[in-house]
Amino acid sequence: MRLAGKVALITGGGTGIGRAVATRFAEQGATVIVAGRRPAPLAAVVDAIGAAGGRAHAITADVSQVDDAARLVQKTVAQAGRLDVLVNNAGIITSRAPVGACTDEDFTRTLDGNLLSVFRLTTAALDTLKGSRGSVVNIASVAGLKGRRGLLAYATAKAGVVSLTRSMSLDLAPFRVRVNAVCPAYVETDLNRDFLAELKRTGGYEDLLAMHPLGLGTPDDVAWAVVYLASDEARWVTGVALPVDGGVMA
Repeated sequence: MRLAGKVALITGGGTGIGRAVATRFAEQGATVIVAGRRPAPLAAVVDAIGAAGGRAHAITADVSQVDDAARLVQKTVAQAGRLDVLVNNAGIITSRAPVGACTDEDFTRTLDGNLLSVFRLTTAALDTLKGSRGSVVNIASVAGLKGRRGLLAYATAKAGVVSLTRSMSLDLAPFRVRVNAVCPAYVETDLNRDFLAELKRTGGYEDLLAMHPLGLGTPDDVAWAVVYLASDEARWVTGVALPVDGGVMA
């Protein structure tokens, strides 16, 4: 049990990568708090984890809202007694527009949903994480490591997550709080479903596959990397932005 005795809060925990992370964390002994905007997917995750013998709770929250970030941390501690691992997974893609076509509204909303939300929730959890000498794992993207045509706002936000991760890791190292990021390439999730379907219709899918020497990833491929970074196996690892990308960055 790599996470036995730990309490983990996972945002965007109802679907995709977040659900996979929650499932693997519970299998590895963690008590899991899944958070998100939609109650039904969260309840399904909690039920599935419980049926498998794990421990999980759900909290409905919108981490892009300042008040919800503080409330989410407070409710997590109230329900589980502590917080050891924060996984900032929640994110959005509002626009696949290039420069000149991306609106101010789309750009601002994308930054809010992908970058400011990470800042707000991590800041809200600081005292609790310092007390537990916990860790933070941010779900960034290879788009934050390498420019992406047509993903101006999203790539900018995820690059911000990578930089935030590195800076926070230095700020929090004296408190023995580790901060790392995982940078997935294209993974078959609800977030990418419509985009991948459109590529299959228009003939661009094979080009996308060619970018990934090991093929497209699954949520589980990312989840196992998060398990490692959250575990004591990674106790001397901080400030890392780990590509989990099937070879895209090779």
